[in-house]
Amino acid sequence: MHSFAGERPGPSSQLPPIGLDEVREVAAAIHQGVSCVIEGKPEVIRTAVIVLLAQGHLLIEDVPGVGKTMLAKALSRSIDCRMRRVQFTPDLLPSDITGVSVFNQDSHGFEFRRGAIFANIVVGDEINRASPKTQSALLECMQESQVTVDGTTYELDQPFMVMATQNPIEMEGTFPLPEAQRDRFMARISMGYPTPRSEIAMLETHGQGHPLDDLQPVTDAATIRRLAERVSTLYASPALRQYIVDLVTTTRSSPALRLGASPRAALQLLRASQALAALEGRDHVIPEDVQQLVGPVLAHRVILSSDVQHLHRRTEDVLGELVAHLRVPTASRSQ
Repeated sequence: MHSFAGERPGPSSQLPPIGLDEVREVAAAIHQGVSCVIEGKPEVIRTAVIVLLAQGHLLIEDVPGVGKTMLAKALSRSIDCRMRRVQFTPDLLPSDITGVSVFNQDSHGFEFRRGAIFANIVVGDEINRASPKTQSALLECMQESQVTVDGTTYELDQPFMVMATQNPIEMEGTFPLPEAQRDRFMARISMGYPTPRSEIAMLETHGQGHPLDDLQPVTDAATIRRLAERVSTLYASPALRQYIVDLVTTTRSSPALRLGASPRAALQLLRASQALAALEGRDHVIPEDVQQLVGPVLAHRVILSSDVQHLHRRTEDVLGELVAHLRVPTASRSQ
């Protein structure tokens, strides 16, 4: 494999271990910085930070003009790392994302020119405006943190996170994301309209200048990588892991769902729960962590049955009912 995103640093194990206090401190600093740009959306920002620490990818879905791209750019600017922004359009080519081999007349050979995916944080704006062929160029990148072009595989530096925005599918000029693409996003969030008070505050602050201009990084890529490694070591008991498996298995057998959650969804639900536990200052995961993240992590992966769709029920409500009827383990941590 080849690395084209800069020289990789040495193993994090050579550095002193990071404590949970530092995880919470850095996460709080990121949250505070983004909150100066995105008014009145603490839960949305919190979920974005969780996905970052859980080494996942984030899908931000909502109508135009509510701050989807602003959230993605604010989170990326809070970290001193490589950031690239891609505007997805119908004429965008897969090689624009992954890169392409071109012939160099001076050296009489082919050389690889990196695409936009070679960054720590990639902001994909309006991802569902590109064709399914172009969308599929992200599959290998998001799952394996690598790119294969002309038979050669190039590694992507860590951390690597795709933050994509999309408009609702009924909007004009959009293509539905394939199921395989949606399944690679750890979580999906919706911005929603701001409260009147938050909108007034936005008019006051944004009217005097762009708040992104004043946003300074509070950490760097190397620290985020170490924080993510620490989060991945948080304890999840056998009972807790069984609880997650039972939950995703229930989605596959429920008559209300035509498509249930995948094994990848179970793994990402665990990772997100570990990040949430770290933000709460705990060194172990409890069932409440899992329950809080069922909606963001699973709702975009499952598909309602036609009968339930005709009743205009929300996917989050159906998942909430499944969680409510599932037996909760009495002890989330065994000695």
